[in-house]
Amino acid sequence: MTKNLPEAKAPKDRTADMAFLDHLEELRWRIIKGLGGIGIGIVIAFIFGDFFIDTVILGPTNADFLVYRLLGIEAIDLTLQSRKLPGQFFTYWGSLIVVGGIIGSPIFFYQLWAFIEPALERTEKWKTRGNTAFITFFFLLGVAFGYFVLVPFALQFFSQFQISTAIHNDFDINEYFSSVTMWVLSCGIIFQLPVLSYFLSKFGLLTPEFLRKYRRHAIIFCFILSAFLTPPDPVSQILIAIPLILLFQLAVWMSKIAVRKRKKELDKAFGDA
Repeated sequence: MTKNLPEAKAPKDRTADMAFLDHLEELRWRIIKGLGGIGIGIVIAFIFGDFFIDTVILGPTNADFLVYRLLGIEAIDLTLQSRKLPGQFFTYWGSLIVVGGIIGSPIFFYQLWAFIEPALERTEKWKTRGNTAFITFFFLLGVAFGYFVLVPFALQFFSQFQISTAIHNDFDINEYFSSVTMWVLSCGIIFQLPVLSYFLSKFGLLTPEFLRKYRRHAIIFCFILSAFLTPPDPVSQILIAIPLILLFQLAVWMSKIAVRKRKKELDKAFGDA
């Protein structure tokens, strides 16, 4: 007599009874709530505007910046100029909006992931909060890496590079803000690699064996990417490439953990018999 396999109890699906228009309505409210979180972050940024402008945004332009003192770098002060009539106005608003967006990013990530995750798997709210913390941690880690590592080295390289002593490096404040924003946010996105690796592996779309197979290609890509993000000097490129390589290795480990977890879930759902 054949023994029937035990029936797995499916977790509660928060979106099981929702129609297509209901999903669109939920997406609309998720976006509104996420933007509301960013709005709260922007308000906080404007309340402490002087601190964020003088200490955070303009901090790397000073020779006594924390990173320069810790690493013993002989830095110089950067001279910033506003060459456009509304230059300082747009820089002020743009800087605080970006800072506010970073502050409010955890709420935005939570609302976005709370909408996406039920389509990928049936899950509970506490898992959504945990996954959001996972995503937010690596985003903020990338932002911190960009601000404390990439930005100081890039600024000092460009400020001290001269093709002639007759040419002085006086940077435009709008160009400074655009460059710093691009470097910082780019690192925040790049540091999502372990997150992407974990979820793709969890859903069976990626394996650690595949990542190990193309490890050498990934290392070369890390050096190419670091060359694109950093000034054209070998020290800065190596300084950025090494963390990127470590980030790829972390992605391999996260893939391994996700595959192992997926196997346990499948075994639990279908039984070992």
